[in-house]
Amino acid sequence: MAGTMDRRRFLQASAAAVGFAQINPDFLVSSAFAQSGKPLVFLSAENITGNWDPTAHTTLSQKNIEGFVMGFLTRTPMTLDDPGKVVYELATDIRLLDPHRLQIKLRKGVQFHDGKPFGPEDVKATFEYGAGKDRPAQWYPGPTETLTITTPDDETVIVDTSKGGYPAHLFIFLASFLPILSAKDVAEGPGGALTRRLNGTGPFRFVEQRGNDTVLKAHDGYFRGKPGIPGINFTFTGDSTTRMLSLMNGQASIVERLEPEQVETVKNNPKIAINEVVSVENKYLWFRCSKPPFNDVRVRMAACHSIDRAMLLEILGAAGHASANFISPVKFGYVDLKNYPAYDPAKAQALLAEAGFPKGKGLPPLEYITSVGFYPKTKEYGEVITAMLNEQGFPVSLTVLEPAAWNERLYHRPGGGPGHMVDCGWSTASPEPDLVLRTHFHSSSHRITGIEDAQIDASLDKERAAPTLEERKAILQNETMPLLAAKMPALSLFTSVMIHAMQQELKGLYIYPDGSIDASKTA
Repeated sequence: MAGTMDRRRFLQASAAAVGFAQINPDFLVSSAFAQSGKPLVFLSAENITGNWDPTAHTTLSQKNIEGFVMGFLTRTPMTLDDPGKVVYELATDIRLLDPHRLQIKLRKGVQFHDGKPFGPEDVKATFEYGAGKDRPAQWYPGPTETLTITTPDDETVIVDTSKGGYPAHLFIFLASFLPILSAKDVAEGPGGALTRRLNGTGPFRFVEQRGNDTVLKAHDGYFRGKPGIPGINFTFTGDSTTRMLSLMNGQASIVERLEPEQVETVKNNPKIAINEVVSVENKYLWFRCSKPPFNDVRVRMAACHSIDRAMLLEILGAAGHASANFISPVKFGYVDLKNYPAYDPAKAQALLAEAGFPKGKGLPPLEYITSVGFYPKTKEYGEVITAMLNEQGFPVSLTVLEPAAWNERLYHRPGGGPGHMVDCGWSTASPEPDLVLRTHFHSSSHRITGIEDAQIDASLDKERAAPTLEERKAILQNETMPLLAAKMPALSLFTSVMIHAMQQELKGLYIYPDGSIDASKTA
């Protein structure tokens, strides 16, 4: 049996790790669906990148696939009432030895899908490789040269952050988020085996990619027993109507990202079950902060005061939850920020005038980029945001793209990236706030906004270096987050509510805040 850990121990970080749970082995092995012998067909709203290296992307659809295939040190449901509950997986114990040393004890008798035995060398290789400055995902708290990772025996890993000067407890949050790679695969480096396929310790093994279909098969050697489900077909289906029709006619087992009106359509269908949960994902209006006019904080703030977010929630219905922070309520350190900009046209006009654009005069044509088919109601609320901005003098035009084209235009690049504003969510399956804050707002990243701000950098460095989680929480809530609200490199429009629909026989599959699947509560 896997160990569990309560919220108090999590906050104390005495022997804790947090993250997310996708698939409970009990469901895969012994549920009624598993016994039926049918493959599970999951229709995804997002395309994949074609590069399977987990450190090379931030694509949610691939993170979900990794949850079926890869192994993690720990997993957790990340529920609102108990975000710190943990289930050990590849780890059997994680504890701080001192402020700069974290000890991880590992499970024995586990094998990768290619037959390699799992051991401490794999954790060491994963951490060192993933922390490389050249890795696009940049999930780690410091680069490889700031870490000293030792493996004193065949079941122990020691992570030492002394060289980096930051506390080792930062890895507590990441232990459930980072998939463990095979040291053999890591040795081939970028472009090697990691790029071509997934090789994990999870209940399903990667077989092949057939166009938009990712084909997974049950792993005979899974350490908790071979899954009863013979396989999973994970298919990109960009149109929400097609996803729903496929579910209703029995072609799909489960679909994600339902539109609110689709929920009403299927709610009374006895063959379909609905799951709704406040997610780890906030939806943002990201400003291109590295080029005019949004390199001026006054223009960014004016745009924020021009948008009535309550109207967006009316459009979203069940798919949205009010937000007054840059992170979701299931993230560590969340608090409603008192200085988060509210709808105030008078303030918007005053800021535009102060910035030299009275009533918007002199502003260049502005492009607002969004997607359709992935997130619910993006076109509808995008049109409302566009109208509200134009009403205050922002000459905004809306560009609506299908997911693959939108993904291609999403990220920062030299010159500031396409367009001036981009709609995008950010879902990271861990309570770790820096997976949002540092990833997007520290000048070392440039992820979407491209912002470079010395004050923000200093505050993010300060909260990261806090010696305890409680001290870090205080800095986040009283300094870092209010500072970001005064700078507004992005506007959090709302927190997404993840809505999935599934065949009734899958009703035991609970969907947790990152959109991954956890069946731990099923019989």
